[in-house]
Amino acid sequence: MNRSGFDVVVVGAGIVGLGHALAAAKAGKRVVVIDRDPRANGASIRNFGFITVTGQQRGEHWSLARRTRDIWAEVAPEAGIAIEQTGLIVTLRRSEAIPVVEAFLSTEMGEGCHWLDAAQLRKAHPEIAARDAVGALVSSREIRVESRTALPKLVTWLQSVHGVTFLTETAVHSVELPRLETSRGPIEAAAAIVCPGDDFCTLFPDRIAAYSPRRCRLSMLRLASPGIRLPAPLMSDLSLIRYAGYAELPQAEALRQRLAVEQPTHLDHGVHLIAVQSADGSLVVGDSHHYDDLPPPFAPAEAENCILDEFARATGMDAPAVTERWVGTYAVADGRNYFVDMPAQNVRLAIVTSGTGASTGFGIAEKTIAELFGSKIGEPA
Repeated sequence: MNRSGFDVVVVGAGIVGLGHALAAAKAGKRVVVIDRDPRANGASIRNFGFITVTGQQRGEHWSLARRTRDIWAEVAPEAGIAIEQTGLIVTLRRSEAIPVVEAFLSTEMGEGCHWLDAAQLRKAHPEIAARDAVGALVSSREIRVESRTALPKLVTWLQSVHGVTFLTETAVHSVELPRLETSRGPIEAAAAIVCPGDDFCTLFPDRIAAYSPRRCRLSMLRLASPGIRLPAPLMSDLSLIRYAGYAELPQAEALRQRLAVEQPTHLDHGVHLIAVQSADGSLVVGDSHHYDDLPPPFAPAEAENCILDEFARATGMDAPAVTERWVGTYAVADGRNYFVDMPAQNVRLAIVTSGTGASTGFGIAEKTIAELFGSKIGEPA
């Protein structure tokens, strides 16, 4: 491989790194992606594959999610990535949730969304209407892919269609442009974008430390097929106090107080419900949230029980058998959903700190590349 003459080197082949590789390639740049692992194995594949717009924090983050969703919709068919599901249904069981949804729908974030009351929900989707359901928020914006297969297909497509070079099983020791020192020798490039996920120590540790990042550990489950097809990915009441687009509305406080009384253990484990369905009928269900500088790898059974309990309560059906369990970790930082830092003139350090890499990473990447090369978003640099 010719190790010189690259316009852009991207360090990290998770979804944020791949998003930057795509944006740079579309801008006409010669791109190489370097990763220490043979393939993505972290947060980018240990998730729902759910590109979520509805509920993202109002303002820039919601706009980035909208743009990311549109890029996914363009890329997926070209890369041979199946869109497994579309839309979102948030089934609700408490009257305090209704004012939250009404307030949400009155904002610009409610575009493409609507409310179903209890009778309408039971008529439209009797298979997921719990006995105590008061209604549901329905969105048409979301899409869902299978992360485990989508990322390898995205890599293959970037290689074959956009000419992106991938150098795997390679550690980057330093970035001092135009030279990067790696475990396989030097690489030369005009610009570098470092996307380290939750690795806070290998490259630019002092720059990263300034943002006071921590890690979040989540518990995830795959359940056997319930014997029905879900009409869309599902969420529930707990999601309205978890996702900032709802939770920051004043109307969410009454719901938060009621949930603190009725489901304190769920809240202690940071549990809210997302349930998505794969092509074989199985469900990916989660998740919980535990925070620490280095969360231990031991996932509490109580958190898993809370996830399964919320699935049963929200859908009115018994949770199918668990066929897989796993944990993942991702970066978090108080008061920010992501950051793009500038360690040097042509170097950017990009970390999503909200667990929304799949939902916002493409938009962040497009914005970063446009800024780095002085072009308008969507135009060649």
